[in-house]
Amino acid sequence: MSNLQIKEEKVKPDTNGVIKTNATAEKTEEEEKEDRAAQSLLNKLIRSNLVDNTNQVEVLQRDPNSPLYSVKSFEELRLKPQLLQGVYAMGFNRPSKIQENALPMMLAEPPQNLIAQSQSGTGKTAAFVLAMLSRVEPAERYPQCLCLSPTYELALQTGKVIEQMGKFHPELKLAYAVRGNKLERGQKISEHIVIGTPGTVLDWCAKLKFIDPKKIKVFVLDEADVMIATQGHQDQSIRIQRMLPRNCQMLLFSATFEDSVWKFAQKVVPDPNIIKLKREEETLDTIKQYYVLCNNRDEKFQALCNLYGAITIAQAMIFCHTRKTASWLAAELSKEGHQVALLSGEMMVEQRAAVIERFREGKEKVLVTTNVCARGIDVEQVSVVINFDLPVDKDGNPDNETYLHRIGRTGRFGKRGLAVNMVDSKHSMNILNRIQEHFNKKIERLDTDDLDEIEKIAN
Repeated sequence: MSNLQIKEEKVKPDTNGVIKTNATAEKTEEEEKEDRAAQSLLNKLIRSNLVDNTNQVEVLQRDPNSPLYSVKSFEELRLKPQLLQGVYAMGFNRPSKIQENALPMMLAEPPQNLIAQSQSGTGKTAAFVLAMLSRVEPAERYPQCLCLSPTYELALQTGKVIEQMGKFHPELKLAYAVRGNKLERGQKISEHIVIGTPGTVLDWCAKLKFIDPKKIKVFVLDEADVMIATQGHQDQSIRIQRMLPRNCQMLLFSATFEDSVWKFAQKVVPDPNIIKLKREEETLDTIKQYYVLCNNRDEKFQALCNLYGAITIAQAMIFCHTRKTASWLAAELSKEGHQVALLSGEMMVEQRAAVIERFREGKEKVLVTTNVCARGIDVEQVSVVINFDLPVDKDGNPDNETYLHRIGRTGRFGKRGLAVNMVDSKHSMNILNRIQEHFNKKIERLDTDDLDEIEKIAN
């Protein structure tokens, strides 16, 4: 624990924010959308370093006539010496792609507002923490920066970054506005930075008056796409924003920018600069695609066993549509003596992180999972993907984007990848045909009883 003190260390989990993972095993992927917050936390836990992002950054300035600055070193930002020390102590040697563009805007005088798209692992938390720490006047003993997170756990993750980066600034103090952190009515908070979930922060500002919102200089809304997926968070965030002074700096971050996120962002952040990532084109050009014709689930399992020797040369991911199928398949494969790992929505986030670490280190060669669990997980050595169930949306139509994302991970970095699709009905054959049409790519039939054919695809 650094010198930054946290009020009431033993905070009870925020009932708003705790990630509930004991949902029924029957849940389809669509119903697992509550998993977005869990997924985001998972990505933070399994990132050992920054992702080397190849996406191009697109910057849209509020004032197109002002010069566009980007920095290649942290020294160029003229930070306070204690902050620069904190940045280096965290292991950042040079700014990441998003930091190069975002930090000069965030640290500009007068302050500028920002809406930024950035995935997990791009260094955005460190960027907005740096902006908050730069604006704090330690001598003034009241909240000056406010950061909203979708869940209790994600708030704690941000808090850790503040502690690490601020450790050479022992006079800076941090408070958590999360449910369970009980304060005496009528008292004012003296901490400089408050991180919390929208419901509790709103109570602290409006009802309990622990925070004077008119004195807030920086307002950060993190993980906006996760935030708006939670009932009530959107309205609460907007109500908080409306209490802040006009000259308060507003910073909003989101991994994705579907229309609902954009609408929300524009309500919360007036006159913004915008940083977007141009999506890297995923391609199927380097991937060999096959399908196996079966009559039922047991035949699919048999075909998978026949393929097993060929697929374990490298690492493989097997996708199922429901948690129930994934659990059944992992158990059956284990009975056959195969070493497999199961990634399931029932697991606590920390357990999931441990499974992914083992898979990443090559301790298990095969990972059985549902689509939601695997979202955003990049394991570079995966070169085989098996769709035990073809990806469909909630209406039963082909989910082409998920298909591309699942098998696209095998052909990354110009490697040859292999995708095998299991077909067990007229309906699933129809889905496969529509996927072929969509991508204009022929998917060859594979006979898993023919060992020569299996040899051929494995090489």
